[in-house]
Amino acid sequence: MPKTESNPIDLGTRAADFLLPDANGVLHRLADFDTKPALLVAFISNRCPFVLVIREQFADFARDYADKGLQVVAINANDHEAHPEETLARIGEQAEEFGYTFPYLKDASQQTAKAYGAACTPDFFLFGAERRLAYHGQFDDARPGNGRPVTGADLRVAVDAVLKGDTPAAEQVPSIGCNIKWSAGNEPVWFSKAA
Repeated sequence: MPKTESNPIDLGTRAADFLLPDANGVLHRLADFDTKPALLVAFISNRCPFVLVIREQFADFARDYADKGLQVVAINANDHEAHPEETLARIGEQAEEFGYTFPYLKDASQQTAKAYGAACTPDFFLFGAERRLAYHGQFDDARPGNGRPVTGADLRVAVDAVLKGDTPAAEQVPSIGCNIKWSAGNEPVWFSKAA
């Protein structure tokens, strides 16, 4: 299956603002989470095999860290006209089915994905209290068909460091997944259809 690696983004980059809806019509913005010492913005999908292999453990991960100070926000930026399984209604169904306790939002314009430099699903952006990028790497080394357990080990180590006020290791393994399904004519400059 085709694979896309997350874009290299400079650590220390400030989190981009957003105003996006969940399936209940509630709008969420970056400032809503100002009181949390850590914020994870995760670009995910309802259809990508790389997300499907981790989604239950990702829901567990979010529950594990909710009381420790981590706010998780998931964003779906895939073109829902070409891929109807990525509609706002289907996002709501996924959130309910897999017990997502965090906002799962729709970026229909794809402008938030562009602002973050998101390239694939899953694509993880972990920010500290000042909303500077501290980690932009993989959940763990599990991939569809590779037989490795889904633990979230890499992301857990990074979150633990941020919550302690430490800096995660600078060497971070990029996330790998399906490329974001950009709508026609909306592809960012870094996007390659061959990816």
